[in-house]
Amino acid sequence: MTGYAARYPATAHTFLRGLDDDVTIDEDDGHHLSRVRRLRGGEVLTVADGDGRWRPYTVVRVRPGTVDLHAEGAPVVEPHLVPHLVVAFALTKGTKPELAVQKLTELGVDGVTLLSTRRSIPHWSGSRADAALARLRRIAREAAAQCRRARLPDVDGVRPVAELRGRSGLVVADRAGEDPARLPSPAGGEWVLVVGPEGGFDPEEAATLSSPASGQAGPARLRLGPHVLRAETAAIAGAAVLATRRAPERRD
Repeated sequence: MTGYAARYPATAHTFLRGLDDDVTIDEDDGHHLSRVRRLRGGEVLTVADGDGRWRPYTVVRVRPGTVDLHAEGAPVVEPHLVPHLVVAFALTKGTKPELAVQKLTELGVDGVTLLSTRRSIPHWSGSRADAALARLRRIAREAAAQCRRARLPDVDGVRPVAELRGRSGLVVADRAGEDPARLPSPAGGEWVLVVGPEGGFDPEEAATLSSPASGQAGPARLRLGPHVLRAETAAIAGAAVLATRRAPERRD
């Protein structure tokens, strides 16, 4: 059995840390599968551990809020997509970060980092930041289940722009940048797409991003069209463009 969980003919997809022969799904996932999806005995679903391993299961029994499963095949490892792809975008107001995280997860990114910039309107800190980040991780998990990924993206933040200085593989969204087809593959095996706020990075932040580490070239610049995009739109559009340049890692 090879391939992605998304290609397996299953009714649903969910996550569980252990992929034993017999498992029980309860709590929120159990409620969703039993009450919302209304799974029944004999139906097939796939279960992933979030780190790339997944396995097909048959529903043995359904109880209120709980689903008992039995494995119908050996665990399969979903190959990494290369280059590795992280999207770092400026924190925006309202539910826009939630939309961005959802769509970036569906596009297969490996990581999402929220950036605190001087021109960002919202500023998260303390308990508010912890609660908001926990919600974004739940959204990523739900989106990963919907699109049947076996790997969960790493959702991180809120980070200052200065933390990106000198990082290899930086690609800054810029209307004056290169056409996507001309963007070179990253020498280090990772792209880090950086998207600023709608007003752009301030001069000091822009200078920080443009300062290469010793022995490295400056960041690449990626053009996403002729118009000014909202931060969340640019993040999604940039990830979609770069996703077309990725392929499963080959294991010789």
